[in-house]
Amino acid sequence: MQRSGSGWFETLLNNHTNVSSNGEIFSVAARRSNVSTVLDTMDKVYNLDWFTSASKNDCSAAVGFKWMLNQGLMKHHAEVAEYFNRNGVSAIFLFRRNPLRRMISVLANSYDSKAKLLNGTHKSHVHSPLEAKILANYKPTVPVKSLVQELVQVEEDSAKAISYFNSTRHIVLYYEDLIRDRTKLVDVQKFLKLPYRELKSRQVKIHTGPLSHHVANWDEIKKTLNGTSYEKFLHSSY
Repeated sequence: MQRSGSGWFETLLNNHTNVSSNGEIFSVAARRSNVSTVLDTMDKVYNLDWFTSASKNDCSAAVGFKWMLNQGLMKHHAEVAEYFNRNGVSAIFLFRRNPLRRMISVLANSYDSKAKLLNGTHKSHVHSPLEAKILANYKPTVPVKSLVQELVQVEEDSAKAISYFNSTRHIVLYYEDLIRDRTKLVDVQKFLKLPYRELKSRQVKIHTGPLSHHVANWDEIKKTLNGTSYEKFLHSSY
């Protein structure tokens, strides 16, 4: 899902000399307009006919791309799962343990896409603490009336995605675990059958520290989630 740390994670993968992860290729609607265009697009990637700045087609041990759940993956899940299994594709699921933080990031990013706070330029990811601070200064208002239902929906979508691709060779990762425990990156490299490398990224996290620092209606959010199974999301530091 968007704003789950996938941009940061992909830069870590592409920091490996033997990985080519070609970005969010299905963000282009025409490539996901029907099953045929989806499968044709994947063929180009796995036949090494897809060229981006990440491509290292001469020395690739792992080649792939980033695919958001809302970019045709769930709609065409049966055909995609069959393609994955037929062609030996491995899948990495990346989720956030705290979907409330993800929601706040989505709202802030949506605002910046219009406001363009960084010198008239919209940036979903930044590479300096100053840029991160400027973006973090905006505090979105979370719509509390739909908050619980949206958190339920995220859980359901995540579970559904894993069930759809349960027969595919896969690993499930969480952004927070990658932040706290860098040995998780060793597990990823073993999963992709890569020679071990120390992986680095230039990206800087935008929203750090307590969630209360990053929203305009914190008291409303607390009141809405206190006493529910989602109360724990109020206290996460990631």
